[in-house]
This record gives sequence, structure tokens and C-alpha cells, in this order.
Amino acid sequence: MDKATYKNKFTEEDAVGWLAIDKALENLYADTEPKHYGPLCGLHFSLGGTDPIDGASIYDSNHQENHKHIVSYGMSELYYDEEKTEEEFSKWGFEFTFRLKPFKEDKDEPTWAIQIMNNLARYVFSSGKWFEENHFIAAKGPIRLNTDTKIFGFVFAVDPELGKIETPHGEVTFLQLVGITEDEVEHLKSDPTTTAVEQLIKELKQTNPLLITDLERK
Repeated sequence: MDKATYKNKFTEEDAVGWLAIDKALENLYADTEPKHYGPLCGLHFSLGGTDPIDGASIYDSNHQENHKHIVSYGMSELYYDEEKTEEEFSKWGFEFTFRLKPFKEDKDEPTWAIQIMNNLARYVFSSGKWFEENHFIAAKGPIRLNTDTKIFGFVFAVDPELGKIETPHGEVTFLQLVGITEDEVEHLKSDPTTTAVEQLIKELKQTNPLLITDLERK
């Protein structure tokens, strides 16, 4: 979108990128209302807080099977900025997503997963390095702290339903965190190639097309 069209279509009050994410979710979930959370620490990075993500929405999805579908807001350019038109990618070029099978120890919504997104976002903002499809990361222990789970890391895949969108600020990929077991982490450490990660994701999709993380998976 060129700058003139952008200025005619939007005002400085419009959260242009946020609206684009909302539209993609509306196309997927229609009138379903998510539970939305702002910065969990109470303050965003820009106001002296520790959370780089402006917020996250949690949807109750029944696609494939009942699960929580969590989507971040803040890795892409969310707010009006006419200088960010005609960019190839919107800010970092992605937003995090995560699909979680209901877990008995989560009495309320799994906001711990949003905190993981904040931790990863903090790394991106501080290092200037970003995540892409077929990357992987090992956690220092179980991804959900104080939990007897064998899920010890993540691979990154394009969200099977949300995919990629074009926004007035550039392309945004919905980059899904997919939990992997300790054994799978060790396998990827021994062969940390894109091909190995891609093959693992392909194998997981055979029985789990939406790549839903199950903390009880062995």
C-alpha cells in the first residue's frame, strides 16, 4: 500500500496492524470472542515494563479437537505509522501462535504460554535476531514450570490455519510454537539443520495436522 492510499484510508487513531490481525482471526473464528490479555506485568516495554508483547488473545477452538489457540500482538507493526508503508515485512514479520491441549493443572487460562511468548520476544528485541519457520529452541527444562511434562522445547511452524497475511505495513507470518519432547530436542541438537526440523514437523503433522501441543505426550 502506498503512503497516499494509507493516509486516505486510516487515521492516527487506527491500530492498523492490530486490525489486520483481528481480521484474520475473524475469518477463522467468526463471532467467537477470545479472552484478551494485555502486558502481564502491567506495563509494556515502551512504558518501562518488561513485556515486549502488547497483548495476546486466547481462543477456545474445536478445530481438530478442543484446544486453546493463543495469538500474540506486538511482533509486527500494530499502530498507525505512514513511514512503515511499502515495507516487505511488518516490523519483525511475524506474530507468535500456540495451540495447547487442555491440561489438568491449568485451572484458569494458560497465561504461562503468553509469558513464554514474552520471553522469546525479549530475546528478539534485545538481540535483533528473529525466528522463522523450521527454527527450533530448547528450553532449560519443562516448558511449563513445575510440571511433570516431557515437553522441553519448541519447533516453529507456520500456523496451519492462519498462515501468512499481507498488512498495510508488510507481510506477517503467524509463527506457531510447537512443543517437542526432550528426546526430540536432543535429536535436533545432534542435527540442527532446517531439513531435520522440517522432517520432524512433517512427522508430527501426520497424526496432529494443527500441531497442537500436548503436555502429556511422551
